[in-house]
Amino acid sequence: MTKTELKEFLDEKVNQYNNTNFIESDPIQIPHLFSLKEDIEISAFLTATIAWGNRTMIIKNAHKMIEFMGNSPFDFVMNHTEDNLDSFDHFVHRTFNIDDFKYFIKALQHIYNKHQGLETIFQKWATKDSIQPAIHQFKTIFFEIDHLPRTEKHISDPLKGSAAKRINMFLRWMVRQDTKGVDFGIWKSISPSILSCPLDVHSGNVARKLGLLTRKQNDAKALAQLDKNLRKLDKLDPVKYDFALFGLGVFEKF
Repeated sequence: MTKTELKEFLDEKVNQYNNTNFIESDPIQIPHLFSLKEDIEISAFLTATIAWGNRTMIIKNAHKMIEFMGNSPFDFVMNHTEDNLDSFDHFVHRTFNIDDFKYFIKALQHIYNKHQGLETIFQKWATKDSIQPAIHQFKTIFFEIDHLPRTEKHISDPLKGSAAKRINMFLRWMVRQDTKGVDFGIWKSISPSILSCPLDVHSGNVARKLGLLTRKQNDAKALAQLDKNLRKLDKLDPVKYDFALFGLGVFEKF
């Protein structure tokens, strides 16, 4: 395909998948349960954190986390006690266990108390061209209180070579602004133009077949290459093509 043909093809696929029908089978349905900004971003962050593996199980376990917090994520994060955390039943999603979940709640409370919330951190450390340095800084801040070393693996660091798929997906949810009703666009201080596509096995394979990606590994270098090529197709909203790549890979087995 020529560049024009590729753009037309992908734009068509974005329109096909970027609509409210997408929500019912996707983990983004969890933050769509809420209307308060902080409830949306906390539930989205926790859901994105466990977004690997079977999507049905991701959604089921994300609902469990929200139920543990009394279906009021922000209120629970800010006002929980140690007794509240100790009363949690056993929870595990793959390698993310109850100890990790408890720490995430404590770290989120620290971020809202000491760093003015999630959006402030990413806005402060993003550059004019990239959100990736902000992800690195966010991980440093997230783990600045006492924690088990094992928990650090649940937030990726792009400056250490990771494509950071899950946190880039979370950022897409928070930052992208359109009228389609899927992404929230509640973080107005960050431009969608600097976002990175959530790169996983599905989107990576489709991107390679379409000539958008040549690197074999799904790592930070591959993400930079994909970002560069997607921004040539739409410099203002490059990660809208996540819908096309994901839809082609998961739903159409492209």
